[in-house]
Amino acid sequence: MKILIIEDEQDILDSIYLYFNKENHVCEKAPNFTIAKEKIIDFIYDIVILDINLPDGNGLDLLKTIKEEHKECGVIVVSAKNSLDDKIKGLDLGADDYITKPFHLSELNSRIKALIRRRQFKGTSVLTFNEIELDAEAQEAKVNSQLLPLTQKEFALLLYFVTNKNRVITKNSIAEHLWGDYMDMANNYDFIYTHIRNLRKKINDFGGKDYLKSIYGLGYKYTEI
Repeated sequence: MKILIIEDEQDILDSIYLYFNKENHVCEKAPNFTIAKEKIIDFIYDIVILDINLPDGNGLDLLKTIKEEHKECGVIVVSAKNSLDDKIKGLDLGADDYITKPFHLSELNSRIKALIRRRQFKGTSVLTFNEIELDAEAQEAKVNSQLLPLTQKEFALLLYFVTNKNRVITKNSIAEHLWGDYMDMANNYDFIYTHIRNLRKKINDFGGKDYLKSIYGLGYKYTEI
């Protein structure tokens, strides 16, 4: 899962970033309105943790940008004020949830898991595609009821393909989703090919079908067709 953390208080920003990195998510930081808006427009995220009170703008305006750009990410609004007005404005603008500072990171994690279940898994953490079964919370994948020995990146890659089945996904989108800001350090997409090759082999070894189709000049599509 790819998370954008928009927060101007450096200690809070760093603690959220470290916590969710340890949860094996790809995280990116945005310490102010300007950087946050650039990232929202240029990249795709599963979850945006959005602080309302930013030094150079109002976080609710970023929420408007998310909706104007037709981004499908889940949004959790964060505010230092336990204000009913802020909560109502955020929810009316399309936020999925609201949390007030100070909060425990474990509570934020639970809210994000619940949000992902609602948005991507229709209320459950398990996603099934024919003989493939994915448990997002346990970060486990099975083929024909057999547990696949996947690395963290291989699991994230398979989950990304299945949740975006029947869509063309570019190599750049895959790289950004799995590596975030670290993608800038890569010279080519060889690491993507390596992960895809390993993933295909493991699924095949456990009797699964190869649903991943290469779309020449574009990327990949995960489909039965």
